[in-house]
Amino acid sequence: MSRLCEGRVAIVTGAGRGIGREHALSLAAHGAKVVVNDLGGNVDGSGGDLSPADQVVEEIRGMGGEAVSNGDSVSSWEGAQRLINTAVETFGDLHIVVNNAGILRDRVLVNMTEEEWDAVINVHLKGTFAPSRWAAAYWREQSKAGKPVSGRIINTTSVSGIYGNPGQTNYGAAKAGIAAFTNIAALELSRYGVTVNAVGPVALTRMTEGLGPAPETDEEREMRSPRWIAPIVTWLASEEAADVTGRVFEASGQVLAVAEGWVRGPRTQPIEDAAAMGPVVAELLASARPNSGMNGDPGGWPQTTLNKK
Repeated sequence: MSRLCEGRVAIVTGAGRGIGREHALSLAAHGAKVVVNDLGGNVDGSGGDLSPADQVVEEIRGMGGEAVSNGDSVSSWEGAQRLINTAVETFGDLHIVVNNAGILRDRVLVNMTEEEWDAVINVHLKGTFAPSRWAAAYWREQSKAGKPVSGRIINTTSVSGIYGNPGQTNYGAAKAGIAAFTNIAALELSRYGVTVNAVGPVALTRMTEGLGPAPETDEEREMRSPRWIAPIVTWLASEEAADVTGRVFEASGQVLAVAEGWVRGPRTQPIEDAAAMGPVVAELLASARPNSGMNGDPGGWPQTTLNKK
């Protein structure tokens, strides 16, 4: 097997279980030295346990790789800085940051609490920003010092955010924000030799097992395995992906696709009189593609299987 990330140093957040674990194992199999970050909390973010991260580290070492665990919270400014420092101090450099950590606090808008909103936004959105910010600062200093930089930030968005899913205004807003963050950070960091991309995974994990019908066959379970997400992330982390940035990919056992962002649709001249707006807007909407459903197709099926708490 060709090892795409030989000698590169990677951080994977939320890597103790599920999709993040698959990322860490795949990167290690391709030659990367990996910082396995995981707070070890429950699905809702409560609690903490470093043992899942330690177990992944042992798996990587068992296959002949190099890895170290880290239990810092990615939503902590100081914790994110310590995370970046762990990679540099342990392995001497940093090339890859995979922002994967997340929690769920699903509830319909009219019942959602402030704490449920804040917790999800904090872990997903700030938890993407903070490690990325400290990594970007490191790479900028490397670039200014005249050292070659081949940095990669790979974020985790979701079809719940870029397409929309009832019962997840907090999670969806965070994930849509991550997609926008990816686009803008890509524009800013290209000058330093850094690419920024995002992946929207669909997989059966601890976080998603209660959100829809359970797979009924081995084939269905295999198609929803988190292992299908790691290949695109590993490739994006490699030198081969140096010219790919600012893009969002969907990945699952059923599809690998590029998600296209907001584009300007049907248009007309500005309307000064609000009373004249109705028929003009109606004509614009009649010519516009409908919003995508959760399958990514315009007007496609919505997701209605969430538990509406």
